[in-house]
Amino acid sequence: MVSRILPTLGPLHLIHPRYNAATLLEMAKEARPEVVLLASWPGVPSLEEEPALWALFAWAEAQGVPVEAVGTGGKEEAEAFREALKAFPQGEAYLARIAEWEKGLSELLSAPLTPGRLGEEGFVEGLRAHLEALAQAFGEGPATGHRRRRMEEAARRLSGEPRRALVLVEVLDYPYLLPAFPEARPLDRSPTEAERERALLDRAWLLREEDDWGALLEGLFQIGTPEALFLAGQIYLAAGQPEEALEVFEEVFRTDFQDPPYLPGYFLARFGQLLDHFGQRERAQRAYRGVLALSFAPEEARAIALAGLRTPFRLGETPV
Repeated sequence: MVSRILPTLGPLHLIHPRYNAATLLEMAKEARPEVVLLASWPGVPSLEEEPALWALFAWAEAQGVPVEAVGTGGKEEAEAFREALKAFPQGEAYLARIAEWEKGLSELLSAPLTPGRLGEEGFVEGLRAHLEALAQAFGEGPATGHRRRRMEEAARRLSGEPRRALVLVEVLDYPYLLPAFPEARPLDRSPTEAERERALLDRAWLLREEDDWGALLEGLFQIGTPEALFLAGQIYLAAGQPEEALEVFEEVFRTDFQDPPYLPGYFLARFGQLLDHFGQRERAQRAYRGVLALSFAPEEARAIALAGLRTPFRLGETPV
């Protein structure tokens, strides 16, 4: 029995304070699932594909709730289709049409999203209209990643599920799956303190010039987790205060900074750069090597580590 369907936004979760990683986790808990089913993927998506799912997956593992993929392959053909277009004389014109379609889609998905908004019929139909425009231009198939076919197959598999299931689905697949289970749409809710804290952390990850950096620092120090302290150090670094940044980073280094799983790579890479700047080359090299020894590190962190091992970093240089 499908009890709830939650669309995932990939990296876009960072820009939606009312629909972030903590929101997904809280809604998963509220659904009380016996199983978490993945409708858009033939396997568990990587952390770089769906960074907001790490907390939900960790919770499911701790609770003994299995996570199973019911999706089929085919999404990768959409990227292959675009690459193939580049080889044809008229390909650029088609790519320009796809870019225009993506612009409208981006505007829709960048507007403030909440669970209630994602469950509204108007939003679902608006999203479907954008997707149908692409399908009408290029046909249902490689250009769309076989979206309709994959979701029809997922719906067939889900319809016979005897367990109470929480279903995760990519937002672009969502309008093709939800009609099969309309009662499982997301419902409006009030954010919890954990969601508000996650929203502040996400804002700090996306630090902008117009943000109130002082207020962000105050909030991060109140949260006080390794991730929050790392982000506080990042703000000091962006503000041209490397001494304060190093002090905070040294504090993080004395903690268990394993969660979230993308934090160790980012932290050690940036810590290495700070140590280099202050002439602590041996410690910096250990930090860089620590990044490369991790079972998972974001590509940006690995690039910083590799560059740092080749050449000592100095502030004022263009960061990797």
